[in-house]
This record gives sequence, structure tokens and C-alpha cells, in this order.
Amino acid sequence: MTVRPRRRYDPDRRDRIVDACLDVVAESGVAGTSHRKVAAAADVPLGSMTYHFDGMDDLLHAAFTRFARTAAERAEQRLAGAHDPDAARRAVVELITRDALGDQRELVLTQELYTLAAREPRYRTITNGWMAASRAALERHFDPTTARLLDALVEGLSLHRALDTEPHDPATVAEAVDRITAPTRR
Repeated sequence: MTVRPRRRYDPDRRDRIVDACLDVVAESGVAGTSHRKVAAAADVPLGSMTYHFDGMDDLLHAAFTRFARTAAERAEQRLAGAHDPDAARRAVVELITRDALGDQRELVLTQELYTLAAREPRYRTITNGWMAASRAALERHFDPTTARLLDALVEGLSLHRALDTEPHDPATVAEAVDRITAPTRR
């Protein structure tokens, strides 16, 4: 009688793979990410990669969708606590200095996603959804044009921070937010 080995029950395996994919991308870039590296980082058998995903593109899409959703939710939470225009400005400064610029891993992942989105329309749906969610959170406190400018400020400063060799100055961020939001003070 042949005894078949029992399958290991691992309901979080797919999530671990997605999280590991983001870690590998942050470390090696999209070009350096492989099924083998992700499987090792997630501590799963290599066969799990093809069981859960239809290829590397499917895995990257799932990982970057999670990354963008998490970033948008963080922005929403930070801005939800603002109950007046000054608090909203402070929340935007915190969003930029702590969330968008504060973590090198986040900066690298953001730039990797932008590069993919610039080349592949399928990834543009992720970035467009992320920008729309960010602007919606900002529009609870600012008019649509100001929200779009603030969103562009976040994106632009993220790019500068990812490439800059000097530390960012939170006072400059606060001044930029004040300048952009000045017309909404009337």
C-alpha cells in the first residue's frame, strides 16, 4: 500500500509569496526577481509559484497591486484624522516626509512600479488607481486642482528622494505644501 504524503495546510502561502516578491523586488529590482528567489524568500517550494500564479507577470502584478493599495490606505488613514485645513496640511507633510520619503524600501518599490507602468499599460491601471485613491483622500480637504498638485508633489519628491544624494528637509516639504495650498485658505 502506497502512502501519499499529506499536503501541508498553508492558507497564507499565497500572501507570503506576494510579500516575498515585494522584498525581492526591493532588494534586486524587477529585472533581478525570479521565481526561484521569491520561493526561497517566502520559504515555499518552487512549485508553489506556478500553483498560485500564472507566471512572473501575474506575481508582479499581484505584488504591486498590494503595494499600491497599502500605500493608498496609509494616505487615507493619515488624511482621515485631519479635521481642519491646517491639520490637513500637516497630514500631507507627514504623508510626504514619513510615508513617501521615510523608507528606502518604499522608494525603491515605487520607482520599480513606475518604471513598469511607463512600459506596460497593465501596470498603469495600478498606478492610476493609486493616484485616484490618493487624490480622493486629498479632495476631502482640498479642491480637485490643489489635490492633483499635492499628489504630483508627493510623486515628484519621491523621485527626487530616491535619486538624491543629500537628505531631504522636512521644512522644504512644509513650505511646498503651504505654497500649493495657499489659495485654498481664502
